[in-house]
Amino acid sequence: MPIRPGAEPWSHDGDSPGICLIHGFTGSPASMVPWGRKLAEQGWTVRVPRLPGHGTRWQEMNLTRWEDWYSEAFRAVDELRRRCSSVCVMGLSMGGALTLRIAENEGDTITGIVLVNPAVHSERADRHALPVLRLVVPSFPGISNDINKPGQDEIAYDKIPLKAAYSMTQLWGAVKTDIGRVRQPLLLFRSTDDHVVEPSNSRWILDNVASTDKHEIVLQRSAHVATLDYDAGIIEQESIAFVRRLGS
Repeated sequence: MPIRPGAEPWSHDGDSPGICLIHGFTGSPASMVPWGRKLAEQGWTVRVPRLPGHGTRWQEMNLTRWEDWYSEAFRAVDELRRRCSSVCVMGLSMGGALTLRIAENEGDTITGIVLVNPAVHSERADRHALPVLRLVVPSFPGISNDINKPGQDEIAYDKIPLKAAYSMTQLWGAVKTDIGRVRQPLLLFRSTDDHVVEPSNSRWILDNVASTDKHEIVLQRSAHVATLDYDAGIIEQESIAFVRRLGS
């Protein structure tokens, strides 16, 4: 299946630390590459994988499950661990859930994590019907490009593939079950104008991780895809400072 132009994975080889950036549900590496380039400018090694089923056609995503997305993200993290003396993982939205899952499973081999508008549940009323709806309806209208800044494009689908969405809820369940295993230093960014992920997600994460080193930064001018929005510079600067504080 051809990859949409701009949705390709991206990487940069540098020194330690290694940093893996994980995009969101129905999105693509396009939402993370500008951030990745800023991290690479520090001389660090960066990987921005394209999760299976993303960046092509929404129908293909319905053929994938959260375990497929996790496996690709983990592959990038594992490669970084072989190359670098320390590794940080950073995720947007559903990529934040994958980041938490990696932190739960990999423990001290992950130096720190950064989350941007992370999702671990939904307050949408139709979420309760998803187990049945996914069997009869292939998709819902999309939630892509929730960005206040004009001219930005995360190269995401205009539909929500429901079989994949149901699988994402299973990822959320796994993350919530083991959230107490997240002990790494954590930096969390939350947009005040997010139309996709409710603020209760960030509150729940901060209340339930076992990390003692945790900090939230509220983004006042950005919507959901804050990595491409007006506050992208804050995310870049603060995440660079976070990584430097943790050391290489």
